[in-house]
Amino acid sequence: MLVVEDLTVSYGYKSALREVTFEVKQNEIVSLIGSNGAGKTTTLMTISGLVEKEKGTIYYKDQNITGMPSHQIVKHGVCHIPEGRNIFPQLTVAENLMMGTLGNTSMKKAQINDQLDEMYSLFPRLKERRLQAGGTLSGGEQQMLAIARGLMPDPALVMLDEPSLGLAPIIVEEIFRLILRIKASGKTILLIEQNATLALQVADRGYVLERGEIVLTGTGQELLVNPEVKKAYLGI
Repeated sequence: MLVVEDLTVSYGYKSALREVTFEVKQNEIVSLIGSNGAGKTTTLMTISGLVEKEKGTIYYKDQNITGMPSHQIVKHGVCHIPEGRNIFPQLTVAENLMMGTLGNTSMKKAQINDQLDEMYSLFPRLKERRLQAGGTLSGGEQQMLAIARGLMPDPALVMLDEPSLGLAPIIVEEIFRLILRIKASGKTILLIEQNATLALQVADRGYVLERGEIVLTGTGQELLVNPEVKKAYLGI
């Protein structure tokens, strides 16, 4: 579904990514792990068209989307849910979800209503709070809202950046159960996550980024037992 070839990005004189190459197959969860500053967020932002690359090519469903404007990438079915939630605090939960439909302007009213029903089924807590202002939700509920809003235009590829950041362990477990349910619904997921153990446990495959380069790859289970990964990222 997604193929990234030789992606190279710099911020001024500082190199952020160096010839990064990886792929995400349909209905996979692929996790990118690495320390802070390794280039994980830059990778997602470049795929989304938010950061300019120096070289490299990005293919989505066999179509070259390199250099395509961000709004067009969204219309093609790519959803990027960035770190930090960034919900609209003054809007209600329902209004926040409706904002997500702006990513797919071809959606009809019936489709929008079907998507709302699906989101409320996937996130029952949001249905209970649909008339509540987003800013009054707990951190975990705001993260659920950010994910649900990203799913509203019915994307095929969902890119998640640090969905567990700042959340209590019990809420983190709930978020990861939701990620598995999203995959079960037919979505493909590219996941960046500070909790490398959980990220690899749910991943079909994973890649390890260090200083802007991919240094290891394998299935989630292979990376979980890799001595280098265990020492550097799993605290074992």
